[in-house]
Amino acid sequence: MDTHYFSRLPGKYVFAYRNYYTYRNLLSVRTASLVFFALNAVIRILYHVFPESLTKAENFPEFSSTNWIFIIVTPIFYLLSYLAIESFKATKRGTTAMALLVFVFSLYIIMCGMYSSFITTGDPSNALTLYLVALSMVSVLFVFEYYETILLLVSVELMFTILLFHAGAGATEMTYNQMISAILLSGFYLTSRYFFSYKASYYGQIVEIREKTAEIEKANQFKNEVLGMVAHDLRNPIAAVESLAMVMEMEDIDEETQENLTLMRQSCVKARTIIDDLLEAAKNENAGLDTKRTDMNAFLKNIANGWKVQLGGKDTVVFKSEAPEVFAKINHEKFPRVIDNLISNALKFSKENDSVELALNVIKNRVVIRVTDHGMGIPKEMLPRLFERFSGAGRTGLRGEQSTGIGLSIVKQIVESHQGKINVKSIEGKGSIFTIELPVVA
Repeated sequence: MDTHYFSRLPGKYVFAYRNYYTYRNLLSVRTASLVFFALNAVIRILYHVFPESLTKAENFPEFSSTNWIFIIVTPIFYLLSYLAIESFKATKRGTTAMALLVFVFSLYIIMCGMYSSFITTGDPSNALTLYLVALSMVSVLFVFEYYETILLLVSVELMFTILLFHAGAGATEMTYNQMISAILLSGFYLTSRYFFSYKASYYGQIVEIREKTAEIEKANQFKNEVLGMVAHDLRNPIAAVESLAMVMEMEDIDEETQENLTLMRQSCVKARTIIDDLLEAAKNENAGLDTKRTDMNAFLKNIANGWKVQLGGKDTVVFKSEAPEVFAKINHEKFPRVIDNLISNALKFSKENDSVELALNVIKNRVVIRVTDHGMGIPKEMLPRLFERFSGAGRTGLRGEQSTGIGLSIVKQIVESHQGKINVKSIEGKGSIFTIELPVVA
């Protein structure tokens, strides 16, 4: 959002930003009034502790009087700002009265600094510190529209002129002091407009980020609805085709028809797998994950035995454990999918007689699960994006197995939802090692 020294806010942001900075201004008034009151209270306490040192200071009677005025008036601003903040919280809207309160308080602070400069030496050109501090504090703490800044400058300059006349300054002194004041007020204006522009740009960026986030959430919701519809509408036809193929296999058919029916059933299985992967990728795995304490030796051994049955009794998947007893909290619906996916990939890219090792260990209070194969390995340039969703890192297996390219991203998502992490080491032509780390449960 572009903002300049003399420009107004874009109409799209005017009211929202005005409410935003009005609330921030009120908070600044409350804080600044509390600090200013505390400062004057400390000065009054020091007067009682070191009376002789302070009373001998030049113009002390005037300083003492203004100190009492500051102590009495400042709490009024604190109370008014507190009431205004509570009103804003109730209505969520800034009002003219709130803006006026901020304006009057800013004028009050600048006047305090200005008058204190006069009290110090009677000549502000010799003691501009308090005046400069007041202007700097107001320009940094408060956000003003440009016309409010101009009005504040005119009011300050008018007060400064009145004080000069009150001090009885001559023509030369008045001209000199007015030049100094003009320089300070110019710096105040530029600083105030800079912070206005900076804060307005920051606010605009925040609003745009929120709008983009809302759009992304809406698109994500639409995506989930579409995927849900796909799952519902495609699963039934696929199941019907698969059932029809099974019925046809029960009849007396020739070898060519049997091959075609087998191909149909395999295609149905692949289609269901793709649908399941897409739905899994669309879910938020970090929300509401139900885990329970599990003996990892028994858990992984059961998975290895399941693969032995699936592979027709072959001991291709070998389970090894270096931890006699180790427990972790896992979800028994999702985490088996992690191990199955890694083993499936290992078999997919290994030769027929190559074994896949499923190993369990405990290292530094972490459950370490490794799936090791001695197959074709992963190209070095593919490793950095292996776990990215739809990254194109999917490859065809040695026996023509197809890949959706999202399986490993789902694996990573599920592992991280268990407060774990996964990494891979691979040498092309020698094999790969996928390592999962999970927290140990006592």
